[in-house]
Amino acid sequence: MRKNVPVSELRFGMYIAELDRPWTETPFRFQGFVLSSEQQLDALKKYCKSVVVDSERSTTLAAAPRPGMQYFGRTVYAERASVEQELGPARSAYTSSHTLVREALTRVRVGSKLDAERVRDAIHSLTESVLRNPNAMLLFSQLREKGDYAESHSLDVAIYMTAFGRFLQLEQGQIELLGYLGLLQDIGKVRLPKTLLEKRGALTPGEFARAKLHVNYSAQILRTTPGLPPDLPRLAMLHHERHDGSGYPNRLRGSEIGLIGAIAGIADTFDAMTVPRPYADAVAPSAAISSLYKWRDALFDAGLVEQFIRFVGIFPVGSLVELNSGETGVVISQNPEQRLKPRVVVIRDIKGVELRPQKLLDLSRDPKATADEPYRILRTLEQGRFPVTSEQLFAK
Repeated sequence: MRKNVPVSELRFGMYIAELDRPWTETPFRFQGFVLSSEQQLDALKKYCKSVVVDSERSTTLAAAPRPGMQYFGRTVYAERASVEQELGPARSAYTSSHTLVREALTRVRVGSKLDAERVRDAIHSLTESVLRNPNAMLLFSQLREKGDYAESHSLDVAIYMTAFGRFLQLEQGQIELLGYLGLLQDIGKVRLPKTLLEKRGALTPGEFARAKLHVNYSAQILRTTPGLPPDLPRLAMLHHERHDGSGYPNRLRGSEIGLIGAIAGIADTFDAMTVPRPYADAVAPSAAISSLYKWRDALFDAGLVEQFIRFVGIFPVGSLVELNSGETGVVISQNPEQRLKPRVVVIRDIKGVELRPQKLLDLSRDPKATADEPYRILRTLEQGRFPVTSEQLFAK
């Protein structure tokens, strides 16, 4: 049962289901939570006059929480470097990991085993960068020129999964496991014909049945590679399972998929939709987010989709945006407390001329576009309209 409750009447243990304002305008990282600290209560008093409380999920009302997936842990990660400081280490970690993926695919194609030690080193450096500041790694991966789809997709999924794990406050060991999984869950595709992987247009039923075997091949390859996390082969078979049981290979549903598998499915789908594939054009991140939202509680766990959308943000890192000044910028980091107001580097002026030096705007501080109006984002632009790389950002 849900009821509207004034903030002044809130008690610890109540489940806050809705606010009287959009969640994105508040500092709360999760949409829906049990009130359990003075800090949460102080923030509610600051931002809201009333909230909707779900008594079925409130521990103070003698009702046990409804069964379901536990989305987040209790490890709080401080930002230990700015985007500007972390961009260099992120570039180095990404480049070395990309080289590893290329080498790993080549080794498996010729029948050799994966080098588990090199994989471990790559995952460690990638994870460490994400833990210091996830925006830097996300920014670099979004702005770099994409090469071979299999290589780029594996690495970008690993980045989304580790950064999302950080957002969910999972412990570092779980985050590193997410990195392993994102990097290697599609390794079995090397055993499929290139003509099948690069076919343009819809697959025939027979072709699709053969393509689905890649998850079994991935599990076989990982199972015979010593030195990898022992649960990795099983987890590699989960990213095509779906919440309603319509996925493959085992038609698992709901909680049978588990948190790690559910994260893998969402991240794999989101990244695949936002980059060009042999059989489909890329869609804008906003369109991919809309699709995930439409599929919640059908293909994907609804609560986890909502958390992923909050993680990616209304204006994802790396997005090209038009400002109300007519200038063009790139989103370089989120502002968790004001998600409509990210940090933006302005790269072109109102006439489309490249700026030197560039302007760095923190929209949460309401910098002025004119004497009477602060800067704000009007809309996102299609990627590639103004080519920009991470190396060009912060140029003097």
